[in-house]
Amino acid sequence: MSDVRTTVIELLGQLGSSREARQYLKQFSRVDQTRFAVVKVGGAVLRDHLDELASALAFLHQLGLVPIVLHGAGPQLDEAMSEAGIEVEKHNGLRVTTEAVMAVVRPVIYQANSALVDALEARGVRARGILHGVFKSHLADPEKLGLVGEIDEVELSPLSAAIRSGALPVLACLGESASGQMMNINADIAAQELVWAVQPHKVIFLTETGGLLDEGGRIISAINLSSDYETLMGADWVHSGMALKLEAIKTMLDSLPSETSVSITSAAKLTRELFTHTGAGTLIRRGEAIEWCASLPADRLARIERLVEQSFGRELRADWLADRDVSGWLVAESDRAAALIVNGVNGVPYLDKIVVTPEAQGEGLGAALWSALRARCPTMYWRSRTANPVNGWYFQQAQMSVRVDEWVVFGIGVADIDAFGPMVSDAKNREPGWVSAGEEGS
Repeated sequence: MSDVRTTVIELLGQLGSSREARQYLKQFSRVDQTRFAVVKVGGAVLRDHLDELASALAFLHQLGLVPIVLHGAGPQLDEAMSEAGIEVEKHNGLRVTTEAVMAVVRPVIYQANSALVDALEARGVRARGILHGVFKSHLADPEKLGLVGEIDEVELSPLSAAIRSGALPVLACLGESASGQMMNINADIAAQELVWAVQPHKVIFLTETGGLLDEGGRIISAINLSSDYETLMGADWVHSGMALKLEAIKTMLDSLPSETSVSITSAAKLTRELFTHTGAGTLIRRGEAIEWCASLPADRLARIERLVEQSFGRELRADWLADRDVSGWLVAESDRAAALIVNGVNGVPYLDKIVVTPEAQGEGLGAALWSALRARCPTMYWRSRTANPVNGWYFQQAQMSVRVDEWVVFGIGVADIDAFGPMVSDAKNREPGWVSAGEEGS
């Protein structure tokens, strides 16, 4: 097992850096096995991306990480009902489940559960399908919804028993009453109740889009609810499904430990989302406030300077700020992440320094800082050493980039290459602020 684990860690290093991979693995391994993660899998993912899903879950299992997997089967149910000549009827977003519908629901959910269990076992993973005994329920509204259940209690013992035996639990969204009446449970409601009962370190939603999308159809890398929620909910492009999902996630996280985070990603990119700082989906946390400060008091400035020196492994000159036209600072309330913005060419913001502790990166604070920075500075430029391992992520964020000598200069929101030219020259010649010159830092 140790040889397998070593090989897997090496593979993780190819996604980002081995240091990142080991940091996340250490973080996840400290959590009780039953509380590592709840993974909610949409029916479309289970139907169309079964191989990627099983491979990603098998990868985690080889690392000794055992998520609790909860799956839906919405599209499969729609298809089966259509074939049976039964019209799909919904009330307040819930599938009306008559006796005839339940006769279709049960075999379809059994089949979906079995398909994932079989795919996992084909990859050498012990898996246990759990169809009953977890969601103790009563009928929500028999007249309007039929056999739709409302969850009274989540019984975790079947899940714990599976994990103790070395099996990966695969849970279906079916509930039972005390008398044994089977009920259909909405997958999103089941996920929320399960998460509240388990109190996991991670909550993972696997979707076909691979994350929440912004108004341009791009994946939002991070959402810090403490600073972003009200702004997002007030945006014209956040409506219907996305607004409901954000509201549901906020409600979920408000009742969970502060370190719990939600990741929305695809099955194919699950490993990259979990084990790299840059991620590959949308990371959502309750988070902490990111403050804009025109200047910093001496004691706080000293803390941020120490953070900069520790992050870059270099010593700042005592007067390093003297020749900088400081616009302001974005600083996390814990002082574990900060960005210095100065006035650059024609008043365009120049990102002079950005630092985040490794632990805060693992919590998504770096992504939250970047999000706040982009909101504050829709147009900006910055530079990075050509050997900087973060450059891959910078290239994804930037709209323009130019390599010049030992630097790569990046730009966002710049009108054209002619306007970018003076910024490139300015960035190249900026004084880094260190006691001595070297190949590190910016």
